[in-house]
Amino acid sequence: MTPLRLVFMGTPDFAVPSLRALADAGHEVVCVYSQPPRPAGRGQQVQKSPVHRFAEEHGIPVRTPKSLRNAEAQAEFAELKADAAVVAAYGLILPQPILDAPRLGCLNVHGSLLPRWRGAAPIQRSILAGDAETGITIMQMDIGLDTGAMLLKDAVPITAGTTASSLHDALAEMGARLIVEALGGLAEGRLTAEPQPEAGVTYAAKLTREDGRLDWTRDAAYVERQVRALTPWPGCWFDAPTPTGGVERIKVLKAEPAPAPTPDARKAAPGTLLDDRLTIACSDGAVRLTLVQRPGKAPVDGAALLRGFALPVGTRLGDAACSAGN
Repeated sequence: MTPLRLVFMGTPDFAVPSLRALADAGHEVVCVYSQPPRPAGRGQQVQKSPVHRFAEEHGIPVRTPKSLRNAEAQAEFAELKADAAVVAAYGLILPQPILDAPRLGCLNVHGSLLPRWRGAAPIQRSILAGDAETGITIMQMDIGLDTGAMLLKDAVPITAGTTASSLHDALAEMGARLIVEALGGLAEGRLTAEPQPEAGVTYAAKLTREDGRLDWTRDAAYVERQVRALTPWPGCWFDAPTPTGGVERIKVLKAEPAPAPTPDARKAAPGTLLDDRLTIACSDGAVRLTLVQRPGKAPVDGAALLRGFALPVGTRLGDAACSAGN
């Protein structure tokens, strides 16, 4: 292996295994770039990112610029005289002077099989779409949105039990392995970047809290994928009517497709509560909510929620206009 002088650019947990792997492989990580510390958690205390903390614990200098578009930041980056920069979920756009500064360019650890799922949320979007597989692409970055030429790929299946959390962890470890392999191949002339095909491009739009609203007008399989794809972030939820005429937002942590409990239930409108186990009618089939949480309460199974929350069978669930029995 040829030791390289590297800059690492990353922020969340997903990026930490790649940074660790590069250091363990004997590369010289001369500087880490990460998002600035921000308020987080219930107390909203200012916290450094996971990558920032890892770098400090291992004696690697850290920079946290708010932008890389100004000449001063670009000059400071160029002065590092890196052989390559490795980018993994960094969160800032790299302008052309940054992309051009390292001798071997900037390599991105991207959580999909490009060109499918370019963009901000490839892990969640692949589950939500019902894809059979996804993976990691090591990409030579250019000025476009995940449009650069590809150096290495590897795939992992998406099964009926795959969640955003489990897929995140699997891809983070896969990315760590592949980035070490890609840097070695690039430095030794064994790897040639391959342009992405024009066919098959999709975009993984950034997630918002509204994406977590469960959509009973979709089929049961889709609703179940919503829960696996969007837990823990942005989290899945629905609105339920209260006996006083208000609305309470219920968080859904686990769900499973379920048969309608009676023949009549198969004709129920989407969003109708079908039984005392928290089975909800969808446009096609039904879904049972197996782990749910009321505001300020501990998670419980669906049946336990209904024992402490007056929701008669036949209640329509879903939005602020819902009310018992209609």
